[in-house]
Amino acid sequence: MQPLIYTLIRGDDWRAAEAAGAYHGSADDRRDGFLHFSTAEQLRASAAKHRAGEADLWMIEAEAASLGDTLKWEPAAGGSRPGLFPHLYAPLPMKAVRRAVHVLLGADGVHGFPADIP
Repeated sequence: MQPLIYTLIRGDDWRAAEAAGAYHGSADDRRDGFLHFSTAEQLRASAAKHRAGEADLWMIEAEAASLGDTLKWEPAAGGSRPGLFPHLYAPLPMKAVRRAVHVLLGADGVHGFPADIP
């Protein structure tokens, strides 16, 4: 099985991506020049840091191999977090999406992820 990567997309952006057939990124992605992804092990910390308190999010799962050489594994900006993060230097085509899950925000302000996300 190929490695899986994940991103969190705001509801309005996800619905627009579904209609367009590809996700072109958030304002942050466009500013940085790539789409931000995480591994399953990085996803919860990324959500807490970058999407804290946001209620209408979708967890998007994609197969890394299906993205070809437009996917680069790079350190976080400024080396603020350990490890390499998957960065996609192209729109995310819907054909690369394996799963889309609506992520609920708990009363405690923590996002609820599927059980297979550590």
